[in-house]
Amino acid sequence: MLPKTEYVQRPDDAVYETDSPVLYEVVDGIASITMNRPQFNNAQNSQMTYALDAAFRRAVDDDAVRVIVLRGKGRHFSAGHDIGSPGRDVNKSFERAHLWWDHVNKPGVEFNYAREQEVYVGMCRRWHDIPKPTIAMVQGACVAGGLMLAWVCDLIVASEDAFFQDPVLRMGIPGVEYFAHAQELNPRIAKEFLFLGERLPAPRAHAMGMVNRVVAADALEAETLALAARIAAQPRLGLALAKQVLNRAEELQGLRATIDMAYGYHQLAHAHGQVVGTGHLGGHDAASMVAANKAGS
Repeated sequence: MLPKTEYVQRPDDAVYETDSPVLYEVVDGIASITMNRPQFNNAQNSQMTYALDAAFRRAVDDDAVRVIVLRGKGRHFSAGHDIGSPGRDVNKSFERAHLWWDHVNKPGVEFNYAREQEVYVGMCRRWHDIPKPTIAMVQGACVAGGLMLAWVCDLIVASEDAFFQDPVLRMGIPGVEYFAHAQELNPRIAKEFLFLGERLPAPRAHAMGMVNRVVAADALEAETLALAARIAAQPRLGLALAKQVLNRAEELQGLRATIDMAYGYHQLAHAHGQVVGTGHLGGHDAASMVAANKAGS
Protein backbone atom coordinates (compact mmCIF):
# COMPACT_ATOMS: atom_id res chain seq x y z
CA MET A 1 0.00 0.00 0.00
CA LEU A 2 1.30 3.45 -0.89
CA PRO A 3 1.87 5.83 2.04
CA LYS A 4 -0.85 8.38 2.70
CA THR A 5 -0.11 11.68 0.98
CA GLU A 6 -0.42 14.75 3.19
CA TYR A 7 -0.66 18.25 1.80
CA VAL A 8 -0.89 21.62 3.50
CA GLN A 9 -2.61 24.80 2.33
CA ARG A 10 -0.48 27.88 3.00
CA PRO A 11 -1.49 31.44 2.05
CA ASP A 12 0.61 33.26 -0.55
CA ASP A 13 0.36 36.73 0.97
CA ALA A 14 3.64 38.28 -0.18
CA VAL A 15 3.46 41.90 -1.36
CA TYR A 16 6.42 43.01 -3.47
CA GLU A 17 7.71 46.56 -3.30
CA THR A 18 9.34 46.24 -6.74
CA ASP A 19 9.01 44.24 -9.93
CA SER A 20 12.78 44.55 -10.45
CA PRO A 21 14.55 43.06 -7.41
CA VAL A 22 17.70 42.70 -9.50
CA LEU A 23 19.16 45.18 -11.99
CA TYR A 24 21.41 44.16 -14.88
CA GLU A 25 23.88 46.20 -16.92
CA VAL A 26 26.84 45.40 -19.17
CA VAL A 27 29.63 47.90 -19.82
CA ASP A 28 32.93 47.04 -21.52
CA GLY A 29 32.54 43.31 -21.01
CA ILE A 30 31.64 43.58 -17.31
CA ALA A 31 28.13 42.58 -16.21
CA SER A 32 26.93 44.34 -13.08
CA ILE A 33 24.22 42.40 -11.26
CA THR A 34 22.71 44.63 -8.59
CA MET A 35 20.41 43.54 -5.79
CA ASN A 36 17.66 46.14 -5.74
CA ARG A 37 15.81 45.98 -2.45
CA PRO A 38 17.54 48.87 -0.62
CA GLN A 39 14.40 49.57 1.42
CA PHE A 40 14.99 46.20 3.10
CA ASN A 41 18.80 46.26 2.93
CA ASN A 42 18.71 43.80 0.03
CA ALA A 43 17.18 41.00 2.07
CA GLN A 44 16.83 37.98 -0.20
CA ASN A 45 13.34 36.71 -0.88
CA SER A 46 12.68 34.08 -3.53
CA GLN A 47 11.70 36.76 -6.03
CA MET A 48 15.23 38.15 -5.74
CA THR A 49 16.87 34.72 -5.69
CA TYR A 50 15.30 33.63 -8.96
CA ALA A 51 16.01 37.04 -10.49
CA LEU A 52 19.66 36.64 -9.51
CA ASP A 53 19.72 33.21 -11.13
CA ALA A 54 18.24 34.64 -14.33
CA ALA A 55 20.78 37.47 -14.33
CA PHE A 56 23.72 35.10 -13.82
CA ARG A 57 22.42 32.91 -16.63
CA ARG A 58 22.07 35.96 -18.87
CA ALA A 59 25.67 36.94 -18.18
CA VAL A 60 26.95 33.42 -18.85
CA ASP A 61 25.04 33.24 -22.15
CA ASP A 62 26.36 36.60 -23.38
CA ASP A 63 29.71 36.15 -25.11
CA ALA A 64 30.40 39.85 -24.67
CA VAL A 65 30.47 39.41 -20.88
CA ARG A 66 33.88 38.43 -19.55
CA VAL A 67 33.48 39.16 -15.81
CA ILE A 68 30.47 39.40 -13.49
CA VAL A 69 30.24 41.83 -10.56
CA LEU A 70 27.63 41.19 -7.87
CA ARG A 71 26.63 44.24 -5.84
CA GLY A 72 23.88 45.66 -3.66
CA LYS A 73 22.07 48.96 -4.08
CA GLY A 74 22.00 51.31 -1.12
CA ARG A 75 23.91 51.29 2.15
CA HIS A 76 24.33 47.54 2.47
CA PHE A 77 25.37 44.61 0.30
CA SER A 78 22.79 42.27 1.85
CA ALA A 79 21.18 41.81 5.26
CA GLY A 80 20.63 38.13 4.51
CA HIS A 81 17.55 36.03 3.92
CA ASP A 82 14.21 37.79 4.10
CA ILE A 83 12.58 36.78 7.38
CA GLY A 84 10.30 39.76 7.87
CA SER A 85 9.51 42.07 4.94
CA PRO A 86 6.09 42.23 3.24
CA GLY A 87 7.79 40.54 0.27
CA ARG A 88 8.72 37.42 2.20
CA ASP A 89 7.43 34.83 -0.24
CA VAL A 90 8.12 31.47 1.37
CA ASN A 91 4.64 30.25 0.38
CA LYS A 92 4.96 31.09 -3.31
CA SER A 93 5.75 28.56 -6.02
CA PHE A 94 8.41 29.38 -8.61
CA GLU A 95 9.73 27.69 -11.74
CA ARG A 96 12.49 25.77 -9.99
CA ALA A 97 16.07 25.62 -11.28
CA HIS A 98 16.78 22.20 -9.75
CA LEU A 99 14.93 18.90 -9.52
CA TRP A 100 13.55 19.23 -6.00
CA TRP A 101 9.76 19.15 -5.86
CA ASP A 102 7.73 22.22 -4.92
CA HIS A 103 7.82 22.85 -1.18
CA VAL A 104 4.71 25.00 -0.78
CA ASN A 105 2.13 22.34 0.09
CA LYS A 106 4.46 19.94 1.91
CA PRO A 107 4.01 19.10 5.61
CA GLY A 108 6.40 19.42 8.53
CA VAL A 109 10.14 19.47 8.00
CA GLU A 110 9.72 18.69 4.30
CA PHE A 111 8.58 22.28 3.67
CA ASN A 112 11.88 23.87 4.76
CA TYR A 113 14.08 21.00 3.61
CA ALA A 114 12.87 21.11 0.00
CA ARG A 115 12.70 24.90 -0.20
CA GLU A 116 16.18 25.53 1.17
CA GLN A 117 17.73 22.81 -0.98
CA GLU A 118 16.44 24.77 -3.97
CA VAL A 119 16.88 28.45 -3.16
CA TYR A 120 19.86 28.32 -0.81
CA VAL A 121 22.21 25.35 -1.20
CA GLY A 122 21.28 24.52 -4.79
CA MET A 123 21.41 28.09 -6.05
CA CYS A 124 24.69 28.86 -4.29
CA ARG A 125 26.37 25.79 -5.74
CA ARG A 126 25.01 26.69 -9.17
CA TRP A 127 26.45 30.22 -8.94
CA HIS A 128 29.75 29.04 -7.45
CA ASP A 129 30.31 26.97 -10.60
CA ILE A 130 29.60 29.76 -13.08
CA PRO A 131 32.48 29.44 -15.60
CA LYS A 132 33.09 33.17 -15.77
CA PRO A 133 34.95 35.06 -13.00
CA THR A 134 32.69 36.65 -10.39
CA ILE A 135 33.47 39.48 -7.98
CA ALA A 136 31.41 40.48 -4.94
CA MET A 137 31.51 44.23 -4.31
CA VAL A 138 30.61 44.55 -0.63
CA GLN A 139 29.66 47.67 1.30
CA GLY A 140 28.01 47.95 4.69
CA ALA A 141 26.41 44.77 5.99
CA CYS A 142 27.07 41.31 4.58
CA VAL A 143 25.06 39.25 7.03
CA ALA A 144 24.04 35.55 7.11
CA GLY A 145 22.51 34.88 3.65
CA GLY A 146 24.59 37.80 2.37
CA LEU A 147 27.71 35.80 3.24
CA MET A 148 26.51 33.03 0.97
CA LEU A 149 26.25 35.41 -1.98
CA ALA A 150 29.71 36.85 -1.36
CA TRP A 151 31.32 33.48 -0.68
CA VAL A 152 30.18 31.92 -3.96
CA CYS A 153 32.02 34.67 -5.83
CA ASP A 154 35.64 34.17 -6.85
CA LEU A 155 36.86 37.46 -5.39
CA ILE A 156 35.55 39.84 -2.72
CA VAL A 157 36.35 43.54 -2.72
CA ALA A 158 35.06 45.32 0.38
CA SER A 159 34.82 48.91 1.50
CA GLU A 160 36.51 49.90 4.74
CA ASP A 161 33.12 50.20 6.45
CA ALA A 162 31.93 46.75 5.39
CA PHE A 163 31.39 43.99 7.91
CA PHE A 164 30.60 40.28 7.76
CA GLN A 165 28.42 38.43 10.25
CA ASP A 166 26.63 35.11 10.77
CA PRO A 167 24.43 35.59 13.86
CA VAL A 168 22.02 32.71 13.26
CA LEU A 169 23.33 30.67 16.19
CA ARG A 170 21.00 32.90 18.24
CA MET A 171 18.18 30.99 16.54
CA GLY A 172 19.70 27.69 17.60
CA ILE A 173 20.98 27.12 14.06
CA PRO A 174 24.64 26.14 13.48
CA GLY A 175 25.18 28.57 10.60
CA VAL A 176 23.83 29.55 7.20
CA GLU A 177 22.93 26.83 4.70
CA TYR A 178 25.91 27.29 2.37
CA PHE A 179 28.29 26.46 5.21
CA ALA A 180 31.66 27.56 3.84
CA HIS A 181 32.96 28.89 7.16
CA ALA A 182 35.72 26.30 7.49
CA GLN A 183 37.04 27.13 4.02
CA GLU A 184 36.69 30.90 4.32
CA LEU A 185 38.25 31.18 7.81
CA ASN A 186 40.72 29.41 10.05
CA PRO A 187 38.68 26.97 12.18
CA ARG A 188 39.32 28.85 15.45
CA ILE A 189 38.31 32.13 13.84
CA ALA A 190 35.27 30.42 12.32
CA LYS A 191 34.24 29.18 15.77
CA GLU A 192 34.58 32.68 17.21
CA PHE A 193 32.64 34.05 14.25
CA LEU A 194 29.77 31.63 14.89
CA PHE A 195 29.84 31.33 18.70
CA LEU A 196 29.67 35.09 19.26
CA GLY A 197 27.82 36.15 16.11
CA GLU A 198 29.79 39.39 16.16
CA ARG A 199 30.63 41.59 13.21
CA LEU A 200 33.88 40.79 11.44
CA PRO A 201 35.18 44.11 10.10
CA ALA A 202 36.47 44.13 6.54
CA PRO A 203 40.13 44.72 7.55
CA ARG A 204 40.10 41.65 9.80
CA ALA A 205 38.28 39.62 7.15
CA HIS A 206 41.09 40.62 4.78
CA ALA A 207 43.73 39.55 7.31
CA MET A 208 41.96 36.19 7.62
CA GLY A 209 42.06 35.69 3.83
CA MET A 210 38.29 35.94 3.32
CA VAL A 211 38.47 39.25 1.45
CA ASN A 212 40.84 40.05 -1.43
CA ARG A 213 40.96 43.82 -1.09
CA VAL A 214 39.72 46.52 1.27
CA VAL A 215 39.34 49.98 -0.24
CA ALA A 216 37.95 53.37 0.72
CA ALA A 217 34.16 53.49 0.52
CA ASP A 218 34.19 56.23 -2.12
CA ALA A 219 36.60 54.19 -4.27
CA LEU A 220 34.80 50.83 -4.00
CA GLU A 221 33.09 50.89 -7.38
CA ALA A 222 36.10 52.25 -9.28
CA GLU A 223 38.53 49.79 -7.68
CA THR A 224 36.21 46.82 -8.25
CA LEU A 225 35.57 47.67 -11.90
CA ALA A 226 39.28 48.28 -12.50
CA LEU A 227 40.06 44.82 -11.11
CA ALA A 228 37.28 43.32 -13.24
CA ALA A 229 38.66 45.02 -16.35
CA ARG A 230 42.12 43.52 -15.77
CA ILE A 231 40.62 40.05 -15.39
CA ALA A 232 38.43 40.57 -18.46
CA ALA A 233 41.57 40.95 -20.58
CA GLN A 234 42.59 37.34 -19.84
CA PRO A 235 41.63 34.40 -22.12
CA ARG A 236 38.08 33.23 -21.40
CA LEU A 237 38.83 29.49 -21.50
CA GLY A 238 41.95 29.89 -19.35
CA LEU A 239 39.92 31.71 -16.69
CA ALA A 240 37.20 29.06 -16.78
CA LEU A 241 39.69 26.21 -16.46
CA ALA A 242 41.61 27.84 -13.60
CA LYS A 243 38.35 28.46 -11.78
CA GLN A 244 37.19 24.88 -12.34
CA VAL A 245 40.42 23.45 -10.95
CA LEU A 246 40.30 25.61 -7.82
CA ASN A 247 36.62 24.91 -7.22
CA ARG A 248 37.25 21.17 -7.43
CA ALA A 249 40.22 21.59 -5.07
CA GLU A 250 37.90 23.24 -2.55
CA GLU A 251 35.61 20.25 -2.79
CA LEU A 252 38.52 17.85 -2.25
CA GLN A 253 39.34 19.90 0.83
CA GLY A 254 35.83 19.21 2.12
CA LEU A 255 33.65 22.10 1.02
CA ARG A 256 30.83 20.06 -0.52
CA ALA A 257 30.82 17.40 2.20
CA THR A 258 30.84 20.06 4.93
CA ILE A 259 27.89 21.89 3.37
CA ASP A 260 25.93 18.64 3.09
CA MET A 261 26.65 17.73 6.71
CA ALA A 262 25.89 21.21 8.02
CA TYR A 263 22.68 21.36 5.99
CA GLY A 264 21.38 18.29 7.81
CA TYR A 265 22.17 19.88 11.17
CA HIS A 266 20.59 23.12 9.98
CA GLN A 267 17.35 21.30 9.21
CA LEU A 268 17.53 19.46 12.54
CA ALA A 269 17.66 22.87 14.24
CA HIS A 270 14.61 24.06 12.29
CA ALA A 271 12.74 20.90 13.27
CA HIS A 272 13.77 21.20 16.92
CA GLY A 273 12.39 24.74 17.09
CA GLN A 274 9.09 23.54 15.68
CA VAL A 275 8.90 20.62 18.12
CA VAL A 276 9.60 22.73 21.23
CA GLY A 277 7.24 25.46 20.08
CA THR A 278 9.61 28.30 19.20
CA GLY A 279 9.17 27.97 15.44
CA HIS A 280 11.78 27.14 12.82
CA LEU A 281 13.74 30.33 13.63
CA GLY A 282 14.03 29.56 17.33
CA GLY A 283 11.60 32.25 18.44
CA HIS A 284 13.31 35.03 16.49
CA ASP A 285 12.06 37.26 13.69
CA ALA A 286 13.61 40.12 11.73
CA ALA A 287 12.96 42.70 14.47
CA SER A 288 14.46 40.60 17.28
CA MET A 289 17.55 39.75 15.22
CA VAL A 290 18.12 43.42 14.38
CA ALA A 291 17.74 44.35 18.06
CA ALA A 292 20.17 41.63 19.12
CA ASN A 293 22.69 42.75 16.49
CA LYS A 294 22.50 46.35 17.67
CA ALA A 295 22.87 45.31 21.29
CA GLY A 296 25.93 43.21 20.51
CA SER A 297 27.64 45.56 18.04
